[in-house]
Amino acid sequence: MNCTRPRVVIAGTNSGVGKTTIVTGLLAALRRRHRTVQPFKIGPDYIDPGFHARAAGRDSYNLDTWLVPEERLAYNFSILSKTAEVSVIEGVMGLYDGGAAGVSSTAAIAKSLQAPVVLVINAQSMGQSAAAIALGYKSYDPDLRVAGVILNRIGSDKHAQITKEAVEALGIPVLGSIRRNADLQTPERHLGLTPVTEIDPAEVIEQMADVVEASVDLEALLAIAEAAPPLQYAEIDATKEKYAVRLGVAKDEAFSFYYPTSLDYLARLGVTVVPFSPLQDTELPEVDGLIFGGGFPEMFLPQLAGNTAMLAAIRERAEAGMPLYAECGGLMYLCREVSGFTGRSFRMVGAIPAVTHMRDKLQRVGYVAAKALRDSILCRAGDELRGHEFHFSTLVPDEPETYPWAYELRGTRQKEPHQEGYAAGNILASYLHLALDGSNAATARFLQQCEAYRKKVQDG
Repeated sequence: MNCTRPRVVIAGTNSGVGKTTIVTGLLAALRRRHRTVQPFKIGPDYIDPGFHARAAGRDSYNLDTWLVPEERLAYNFSILSKTAEVSVIEGVMGLYDGGAAGVSSTAAIAKSLQAPVVLVINAQSMGQSAAAIALGYKSYDPDLRVAGVILNRIGSDKHAQITKEAVEALGIPVLGSIRRNADLQTPERHLGLTPVTEIDPAEVIEQMADVVEASVDLEALLAIAEAAPPLQYAEIDATKEKYAVRLGVAKDEAFSFYYPTSLDYLARLGVTVVPFSPLQDTELPEVDGLIFGGGFPEMFLPQLAGNTAMLAAIRERAEAGMPLYAECGGLMYLCREVSGFTGRSFRMVGAIPAVTHMRDKLQRVGYVAAKALRDSILCRAGDELRGHEFHFSTLVPDEPETYPWAYELRGTRQKEPHQEGYAAGNILASYLHLALDGSNAATARFLQQCEAYRKKVQDG
């Protein structure tokens, strides 16, 4: 089948050049023009898509060929963008950066989707050198179409003129020159931008849209998107089985890291997702299993520890055999204690006999292959999964000699594997982030465990 969706990738020379600000402003500006625009984010990012969604008025989806099999890329993109007039895809890191050998890089995904690329260059403190950068990125891979450049952090009209003339002398169109503006900065902390679940970004998004409208040639950018060739894709049906399962999903300011495609996939499998808040609720909903995603529980430790009714309710369900699956922040929450950045410890659920400690430096980041060390509610010993790690905390078991590690993880750039997570009975928790639509067998096994638990409860 063919997808004729107009599409464009907004890439950067490196992290920190302002891609998210420009993409968010672009989405909001196009929405002002009554364009239906579908945002995407390349890579395993949870936070940037939140800003996209607020700006575009619809969910932003991740595109990743490590977490989800590469053969699904064109299909997923085509289906997810089917109701939009144009798709805007934000890149990850620098244009050619990804996992080992460039896996799931912006360039690799742009080529797979036959999408033209607009390169964002931080032109602060440079003039004609911006042209050398543009030429280098355009020439590095002749199979990639770099269709234009946006110059960011320009200091003056003269600065804009010098850089634009130098770049365009090489035959590379400059689609916009954006001035330095500290007011466009969004709050950041140890894992990057502060999620939209904790702040109201409406005002800054409007400012971003104002700047993009004033500084970027939107018609030229849309013309580039509309020139993308038809994209061929094969129909894929991976959702034949249906599960009449009710899943409680922890969703609030502390737990917000969920891929929309994972939740959509659960819905296509017949699952009813029931959100609940470990921060605010005192009771659990009537469900057959619980999922605790990642997020920032370390920023809410007093509130989480103070909600003793919720902690007790989760312990009760865990002891009753309900399947509990947790990732990263969810792992921390299920532990006996969490030690915060100041060293003060807070009691948590206690379903995992371990303590997690927040550290000053990033502990792990990147794509990983996970080999299951024992049977669990998600997989059998020896099964392999693909995921992603990104955390500042470390896990210290109460009794290391007998602790049931869940996985052996090996990063795509890492020589030595490391043991990680917790797998025992009805509980699986780890730092591993998974895309459920890319882990079909593991998702099916978890839902089967939830069905078995529901039947056990019904049978008394």
